[in-house]
Amino acid sequence: MTKDYYKILDVTEFSNIDEIKIAYRKLARKFHPDIAGNRPDIISKFKEIHEAYEILSDKNRKADYDAARKFYSYAKGESSNQKYKTSSSTTQKTTNPQNNKKQTYHDKNSSFNFKWEELFKFTHSQENKTHYPQKGKDIYSDIEISISEATLGTVKIINMLQTNICTKCNGRKFINGSICSHCKGKGETSDYKRFNIKIPAGIKNLSKIRLAEEGEKGLYGGKNGDLYLTIHIKEFKNFKTDGLNLFKTISIEPYEAVLGAEKQISTPQGNVMLKISPFTKNGQKIRLSNCGLNENEKIGDMIITVEIQINKNLNDEEINLYKRLRELASSKIR
Repeated sequence: MTKDYYKILDVTEFSNIDEIKIAYRKLARKFHPDIAGNRPDIISKFKEIHEAYEILSDKNRKADYDAARKFYSYAKGESSNQKYKTSSSTTQKTTNPQNNKKQTYHDKNSSFNFKWEELFKFTHSQENKTHYPQKGKDIYSDIEISISEATLGTVKIINMLQTNICTKCNGRKFINGSICSHCKGKGETSDYKRFNIKIPAGIKNLSKIRLAEEGEKGLYGGKNGDLYLTIHIKEFKNFKTDGLNLFKTISIEPYEAVLGAEKQISTPQGNVMLKISPFTKNGQKIRLSNCGLNENEKIGDMIITVEIQINKNLNDEEINLYKRLRELASSKIR
C-alpha cells in the first residue's frame, strides 16, 4: 500500500462525498497543468489527485481500498512487533529448504495467520485493480410530429450530438503524463450521429421511444446507455381534440352560406372536400366521419363548425349589391 489517497486529497476516511468533491476540485484547480504549468512534477501530482478522487468517490472501490488499507496497516504492525519477540511462546519463523515452502508466520496466541506473499499480492492487486465496468449515461431528447404523422406513422431523421468519455484516455485527460491528443485534454469527445426513427401509427402524445445502447458509451467494458425520445404531437392550426375526435372552425362568406360551397379541409388521412349545403346557418356543425385520430384500429370523426363572416373590405360594387338585396328582400326574419 504505497499511496494514502486520504492524505493526497487532505481528507479523512470519515469525510462524506461532498467533502471529497470539494477537496478534489480545489486541488485539481491548483495543480492543473494549464494553471500550474506543464512540468513533469505538476502532471504527476495532478494525476495522483485524479487517481485518489476516482477511488474515494466510488463507493465500491473506496470500500475495497479501505479494506486493503486496514489489512496492510494491521499486517505491518504485526510484523513490527514480531521482530523483537524471541520467547518460544511467540512467533516462530520456519523454513524448509528441501520443499522450498513459502514463509508463514503464526502466533500461537492469535488466530491471525497469513503468508507474506499473499499479502503483497493482495495489496498490489488493489493498487492496480481493474476498474469496475460502468454503464454509460442515458440520453434524453424530444421529437415533434404532426397529428397526421401520429395517426399514420412516419420516419423521422434526427442528428444527435453525443458526448462520450474519451476512449483513448478513459476520461483521465492525460496519457503517460501528456495531454491526450484525441480529446485535447477534455476527457470527452462529441460527435453527431444520424438516426432514422420509426414512429408507429397511432402513437400517443408524450410516448417514449427507446433506442437500446445508443446513449453515452460505457466505461471499462460496461454497456452503453440508452437513448430515450419523447414524442410531442403538435396540434393542427385551429384544431382541438377530444379523444379521437378533432374539432375545427372555418369561416365562409354570406353568399356561400346561401348558395352553398365546397371547401378543402386538411385531415390526418389527407385532404378532403367539405360540402357546405345551401342555407347553412351560422354555428352549424358538419361531421366528417372517419377523419379523426386513429388508435387501435378505431378512427374518430372531424367536426367542422361553420362561422359566417362578413368581409370588412367590401368595394362599392359589393356594397351596392347588398343594398339591392335589401330592397329585394321579400320577408323579414325578425
